[in-house]
Amino acid sequence: MSDIIHLLPDSVANQIAAGEVIQRPASVIKELVENAIDAEAQEIHVLVTDAGKTCIQVIDDGKGMSETDARLAFERHATSKIRQATDLFALRTMGFRGEALASVAAVAEVELKTRMANEELGTRIVIAGSKVESQEAVSCPKGSNFSIKNLFFNIPARRKFLKANSTELSNILTEFERIALVHPEVAFYLYSNDTELFNLPAMPLRQRILAVFGKKLNQHLLSVDVDTTMVKVSGFVAKPETARKKGAHQYFFVNGRYMRHPYFHKAVMDAYEQLIPAGEQISYFIYFDVDPANIDVNIHPTKTEIKFENEQAIWQIVSAAVKESLGKFNAVPSIDFDTEGMPDIPAFDQTRPIEPPKVHYNSDFNPFKTSSASSYSGGGSYSRPKVDWEGLYDGLEKASKMNTPMEEEPFVDETDWTSAPASVDMSEERTPYVQETETVSSPSASLYTNEPAVEKGAQHFQFKGRFILTSVKSGLMLIDQHRAHIRVLFERYMNQIRQKQGVSQGVLFPEIVQLPASEAAVLESIMEDFSAVGFELTPLGGGSYAINGIPSGIEGLNPVELVR
Repeated sequence: MSDIIHLLPDSVANQIAAGEVIQRPASVIKELVENAIDAEAQEIHVLVTDAGKTCIQVIDDGKGMSETDARLAFERHATSKIRQATDLFALRTMGFRGEALASVAAVAEVELKTRMANEELGTRIVIAGSKVESQEAVSCPKGSNFSIKNLFFNIPARRKFLKANSTELSNILTEFERIALVHPEVAFYLYSNDTELFNLPAMPLRQRILAVFGKKLNQHLLSVDVDTTMVKVSGFVAKPETARKKGAHQYFFVNGRYMRHPYFHKAVMDAYEQLIPAGEQISYFIYFDVDPANIDVNIHPTKTEIKFENEQAIWQIVSAAVKESLGKFNAVPSIDFDTEGMPDIPAFDQTRPIEPPKVHYNSDFNPFKTSSASSYSGGGSYSRPKVDWEGLYDGLEKASKMNTPMEEEPFVDETDWTSAPASVDMSEERTPYVQETETVSSPSASLYTNEPAVEKGAQHFQFKGRFILTSVKSGLMLIDQHRAHIRVLFERYMNQIRQKQGVSQGVLFPEIVQLPASEAAVLESIMEDFSAVGFELTPLGGGSYAINGIPSGIEGLNPVELVR
């Protein structure tokens, strides 16, 4: 029997490996931008066409590569980040496996132009499907210029399962934001179909967060900064009043790398316990600086899951750090006691003798005098108004006779029951009970009319202007007015979207709404539905939109918040 086990060709092996590393256009951008950061680039430009399906271009001003390195970089497990296994426990770079470029070259057409600062000419290399097609010397700027075209051209099944352009662009924005947030010292620029989405020059961390998610977030950020021998925790958390059901910006970074960590997320939410409603989310941007020997990055292909050696201790540190931030900046609501009229008690001073507080009063004040007397403040005079007590109850005598209570007048039955029928026809149709819509009338109303006061059953009651209590066949129903109104508007707008019959009301002075790039991409994908509801939005560029029309029937609501 012949042997059946054989080695796979490199092209096939690279395609298999690419399935783990390169899943969508966003994965390509992540790998190339991280390589640029490891090359100490100070300025990175990313250009995408058709959400990266047609072309992805990443340009940096980093160290660049020599002719030999440019060729070797596309081989599997070729890297400049580590040399031996022990280097895995001292990682400070974004990449280290040497799989990214090999995986990209296996599923796309790649062109690389690169030059080192000490060389006059650079290198241009073209690879398609792991096959080197050409390599030549070329004049180019210092750094590297990657051009990735026709992603998954040789894997039709993988290309077929790519999402719509709006979805893939949203994934690109997500990856781009994660990298931009962790490296504020690097300038980032992102373009989609020649439209600028991000323009982020080098800036401090707080300004970088505001540049990505909007300046409105500035007034809600609280700084976190705790340094221990085990870990340094820094960053920002949002105030409790900014909690929302969904869409909160939640980011963890460790040693310059984005990570997901549900356990540490619970530590943050533990600090907000009883400060935000159950089920709501809070924004946070928390950065960990840990000894690389105490973490393990090499447990997931995307490197977003990281193991910590002392997770429980770090959990306590994170929770305490967030609680300290909330307390330090008075973010926890305090009980506001009424101090009006209380005596002013000065701070204790050992250098001054203790004196009783001075009390000011008017010794001539007499509350029992009916004549004018000096006021308490010492200025002017006060005279008691003259009241005509005799005419106070005029007209009540007649009204009281008309409204004599039942218990004051004995009931006399003058009905002749001897002439009553022997039986009652129960099949006779009865008048159904109808609830009155008027509220309970006041008994004092009869004092001003000739009609006797009549109590009428109330159909519903309103509590604190928010809840409605009404009777139904099965008992009582409690209705939240705000939620009920939202549901009514939701059904109305969904019906308008289905029938495309939205009515728009123009505004005299258009308002401007500014959205982050990720939210602007989502808005563009649902712009048709917005128009069907009745919104008229005009893009102004840079994530800004002018609201020229709003749906009819929402007067009094903030159109900017509605769009958000």
